[in-house]
Amino acid sequence: MPGAAHGNPIRTDVDELLMPTDEDLLYEEELLRNPYSLRMWQRYIEARRSIDAKRRYILYERALRVLPGSYKLWHAYLQERRLAARGAHLADPQLGKLNGTYERALVSMHKMPRVWTEYLEFLVEQRQVLLARRTFDRALQALPITQHDRIWTLYLNFVMQPGVPLETAKRVYRRYLKLEPTHVEEYIAYLKSKGEWGEAATRLADIINDDLFRSLEAKSKHAMWLDLADICTRHPQEVAHLHVEAILRSGIRKFTDEVGRLWTSLADYFIRQGLFEKARDVYEEGLDTVVTVRDFSLVFDALTTFETSLLEARIGTEGEDDDDGVGVDGTLFLLHNAGSDADLRLARLEHLNNRRPIMLSSVMLRQNPHNVHEWHKRIKLFGGDTSKQITAYTEAIQSVDCNKAIGKPHSLWCAFAKFYDRHGDLHNARIIFMKATEAQYKYVDDLASVWCEAAELELKHKNYRRALELMRTATATPPGKDGRRTQEEADGPVQGRLYRSTKLWSFYSDLEESLGTIESTCAVYDRILDLRIATPQIVLNYALFLEESKNYEAAFQVYERGIALFRYPHSKDIWTAYLSRFVLRYGGTKLERARDLFRHALRETPASAAAPVYLQYAALEESHGLARAAMEVYDQAVRSVPANQRLPIYDRYLSRASDFFGIAKVREIYEMAVEAEPPYSLTDVDCKLMCIRYARLETKVGEIDRARAIWVHASSLSDPRTDSEFWTEWKDFEVRFGNEDTFREMLRIKRSVAASYSQLHFNTAIIDDAGGVASTGTVATAAGKRKRVDEMADLESSLDSEKTPAPAAVKRGTQLSGFISAGTIQQNVSATAETAIADPLASAAGTNPEEVELMEDDTVPP
Repeated sequence: MPGAAHGNPIRTDVDELLMPTDEDLLYEEELLRNPYSLRMWQRYIEARRSIDAKRRYILYERALRVLPGSYKLWHAYLQERRLAARGAHLADPQLGKLNGTYERALVSMHKMPRVWTEYLEFLVEQRQVLLARRTFDRALQALPITQHDRIWTLYLNFVMQPGVPLETAKRVYRRYLKLEPTHVEEYIAYLKSKGEWGEAATRLADIINDDLFRSLEAKSKHAMWLDLADICTRHPQEVAHLHVEAILRSGIRKFTDEVGRLWTSLADYFIRQGLFEKARDVYEEGLDTVVTVRDFSLVFDALTTFETSLLEARIGTEGEDDDDGVGVDGTLFLLHNAGSDADLRLARLEHLNNRRPIMLSSVMLRQNPHNVHEWHKRIKLFGGDTSKQITAYTEAIQSVDCNKAIGKPHSLWCAFAKFYDRHGDLHNARIIFMKATEAQYKYVDDLASVWCEAAELELKHKNYRRALELMRTATATPPGKDGRRTQEEADGPVQGRLYRSTKLWSFYSDLEESLGTIESTCAVYDRILDLRIATPQIVLNYALFLEESKNYEAAFQVYERGIALFRYPHSKDIWTAYLSRFVLRYGGTKLERARDLFRHALRETPASAAAPVYLQYAALEESHGLARAAMEVYDQAVRSVPANQRLPIYDRYLSRASDFFGIAKVREIYEMAVEAEPPYSLTDVDCKLMCIRYARLETKVGEIDRARAIWVHASSLSDPRTDSEFWTEWKDFEVRFGNEDTFREMLRIKRSVAASYSQLHFNTAIIDDAGGVASTGTVATAAGKRKRVDEMADLESSLDSEKTPAPAAVKRGTQLSGFISAGTIQQNVSATAETAIADPLASAAGTNPEEVELMEDDTVPP
């Protein structure tokens, strides 16, 4: 070559790559002075980003030869090489070179998990199973244990990929479980996905037996048992090394409810092995042991499906045999033994369906053997089999505990005895009742019900004397007891408290009334009263019995004893019956005694319930006593009963006063009702209604001025905005009987009342708004303010009384403004002009100092 002849060196491609350019001289000179400057190498490489990749790789190699421990240089170099190799074919030599670069990087970067993870991800992408597995192992050996979780995540994802041998994946998982044993559920899920049912069942059984294991998937032990049962039953051949029956039965013993799936799984395991009779026994055992309806339904439906499938399979098999085995002439039919058991299977299925209600009842009783209602339902299921019914009754009586029973335990004894009675066995029925009286009960009424049922049985067979003897035996006082309640008696069995049973004594008294004598019946009732167990109804029955026997005084004595036993409100019915019977019997012949009874009743009766007694008392005085005494009763009644009950009594009072004394007494009653002060006053609504009636009465008799004064008084109780009927009636009154001045005065009063109600509502709103501020003040300050307000009100009222002259011609003996009394109460009252209260209505009607301008709608009628 020409160059070689003149002695010049030959420049190759490598020389071209290594030869720096003019732009590189600045960086090269700096690196000659400081070759270990990481920043200078990074700036050099960054400045040559646009040059050829090979030249950049050479720069990286030169830098890493000087600084082999720089993570930044290695990371940037590997990322650039990996970016360049993206999309390359798996057989591309560039991938092998990059793997070699990673290996060289790991010589100094073997403690850097990021380099390991990137290298491992790159190997997984290349699908190099062997190299990747070995590299994973090297990474786990090189990195500390605290950083293994980053490697194991990639490792497990790698072994789950297709193409990785199953045995390799299993070994990797087993190694991982030594580090993280709580992640065994992931391994079990992987084994299920790969069909490794044997090892999956083994692992699942191990964690079930581990009491310290806690599922990361929040699965309960019961859910794990169900998973194990599904594996064992669906793949019996793969789990042959396990004792499936023992495992499932241990789960059934451990869980008392929700074990239906375990029972069905155990039966399914035997079915898949062809052990049909064993599977049927398992189903029957499950039906006899489950304690919930849900589990029962699950097992029963599975058994029904199993029997149905066997029956259908057998019928199909017989059809094929008939087609193949019967000859044309029928001669083979006599010689052919089909061995058909289809009828037997069909009968077994029908019997299973018929037993379902009984088995379901057994489940309910296993839940709670003390459920009395469920025992009654079970006994009804054996309707046609007396022996099974007797057995069921016996089991019920022995199983039910009276302290835990739901329902009434004595009803089982009574139903058992009635069962014998229905079948004509009275002797055994009596024996059952006698045993029932000796049984333990929680309540005395239960034992009393048994004695009453026993007596009713004797009455049914017309053994009246025996029924009475039973009642005498039941109500006899035990020896050593005087009828008083003691703590020892309360803590003892109910048989010791039976003689104090009100239910038993009531039944006994009814029997004596029907079958005994008057003396024996009275003795029973007297014993009830002596024991102090009587009820108001028993007292009334005793008194009524004596009245029917014409022993009236004895009946009244019973009423007295009943009144002494009870207080209101229990004595209300006794008092009502006593008073009505006494008045009906004696009328006015024993008036003073009747009056004493009524006074006694009024003392015992509260005011809220005394109105009927007052009316009954007044009726007695009206019929057999004095009219004036009746008026005194009414007067006492309106002062005693509550305000909301006084108006009906006033109506009766006015009606009777009108009949006996005339209008003068009626006016007196009206004035008393209107002028009454609390606590004897009427409610505002009733008072307004009373004023309206009073005004109508005065109008009817021609007392127009008195009626107008009553209207004026009642106007303060009627809001014009809500009570238009009152003002309409007053307006009609003025149109009919008044003049222009009185009509104008009515309109002025109406506007004044409306303004007062509006001011009242406005003040109420202000007080409500200021309630929070006022509550923070002291009590003394509030009292002082009220005192100043009262003083100002008194001063203003005194000034008004001085300005307004009082007419001397008006003499007032009542508080009604402008009202002239009839003189029935105030006959002896001397009132002068100086002491009388001024009448604003009279002064307004006479002089009318304030002219009121009428509105357009308030026109004076012609």
